[in-house]
Amino acid sequence: MNQQTTKAMSCADLAQQIERLQPHAEPQDVARLCLLLANSVDGLHSLREQRALHDAWKRTGLKLQVATDQHAAMTEELEALAASDPKSFTQDQIWILIRAIKVQSQILQMYVGHALLDV
Repeated sequence: MNQQTTKAMSCADLAQQIERLQPHAEPQDVARLCLLLANSVDGLHSLREQRALHDAWKRTGLKLQVATDQHAAMTEELEALAASDPKSFTQDQIWILIRAIKVQSQILQMYVGHALLDV
C-alpha cells in the first residue's frame, strides 16, 4: 500500500474528489455530497480508491433519487390532506401521514448516518 491509501481521508480530501467528479458543483452541493458519501461508508479511507468512490457515488445517488421521488409523491398527497378537515380523517389519510413520516425519516437518515425512527 502506498502512503495515500493508508493516510486517513479528510472531508477536504473528499471535497476535492467530488469537485473532480463534478467540477461545476456549487459549494453547498459539494458539502452535501461529502456528508451523504461519508455517511454511506464505514470509513472515509475506503473512498480514496476511485472504484470505491464511484460505487458509493452511484449508490448514494440512487438512494437520494428514490427518496426525492418518494418525497415529491408524498408532498402532493400531504397538500391534498392539508386541505381536508383533520377531525374527519379516514384510516387511509392517517396512513398517508405515517408514510410521510417514514419518507422524511429516510431522508434524514441519509444526512445523519443512522436510523432515527423505525416506523
